[in-house]
Order: sequence, then structure tokens, then C-alpha cells
Amino acid sequence: MPSFDTTSTVDMQEVRNATDQTSREVGQRYDFKGTDSSITLLEEHLTIESSSDDRLNALRTVLEEKLVRRKISLKALEYLTVEDSSGGRRRQVVMLQSGINSDKAKEINKFIKNLGFKGVQSQTQGEQVRVSGKKRDDLQSIITKLKEHDFGIPIQCGNFRD
Repeated sequence: MPSFDTTSTVDMQEVRNATDQTSREVGQRYDFKGTDSSITLLEEHLTIESSSDDRLNALRTVLEEKLVRRKISLKALEYLTVEDSSGGRRRQVVMLQSGINSDKAKEINKFIKNLGFKGVQSQTQGEQVRVSGKKRDDLQSIITKLKEHDFGIPIQCGNFRD
């Protein structure tokens, strides 16, 4: 029986490359001179820091441009609240969402069920959703519908098997 897996992953190497490019650009741009702006990548989140809110927004814009250029979906970013840092600076933590949590998995399963294809089943397996069905064409249609729908997270469909 044909099947495929629906996952939500972030390529951390591309995120690392984008943060390095952002750091280099911020170091060279005139409008960031003297603001001591920085971006730090940790395990599953980024920390951006600058002297004021407008420089923080500009830093966020540069980061987003670099991520989009490297084909990282902005849906994978979750911006937490802007907080005060030492020396009157501003800091913001950006969480990287990877994996499909149980609520999103239920939403995806319900969406697939509401499409109304006969002989198609979906089940949650850890941080992914496996969809199987009798007809290959039905599964390809489901992949198209999943990519068109906005679940609030980046969706990849792979591991297609006959």
C-alpha cells in the first residue's frame, strides 16, 4: 500500500549559515555601527540583541532575508517577547520550531480526513504523520492539498513508498 510521511524539520546547517551571514552583514553595515548588535545561535533558539527597538527590528529583517534566501520557512520561527538587557539594550529570543506536536498532528489528521478520499488513513508516529492509501494519485493530491494549506508550521512530505 503506498504511503508517505509528513514532517516539519529545519535544516540547522542552513540556519547556522544564515546567522553567520547576518553577523557579517551587521558588522559591515553603516546603520549598525556603534549599536553593538549581535545574533547568537544555540541548540533550538536564536538570541538577537541590539541597542534599541528599531535596530532590533532591522536585525530581525536582515535575519529573515538570509533565512528566506536559504529556503528556510519563516513559519519555523517563533518570536518571543522583547525584553530589556543589561546597559539599556533590547534582546529577543527566537525559537526554532521543529517536529509536529500532538495538536498539529491532530489538525493534520482531521484535515486529511475531511478531504474525503476513500481508503486513505493517517496516523501520528512520534513527530511525523504517516499517510497511507490504496491509490497513488489520491496520495499525490493529498500532498498538494497539505502544501497549500497553512498549518502555521513548515510542512515537508517525503519518504513516498509504493
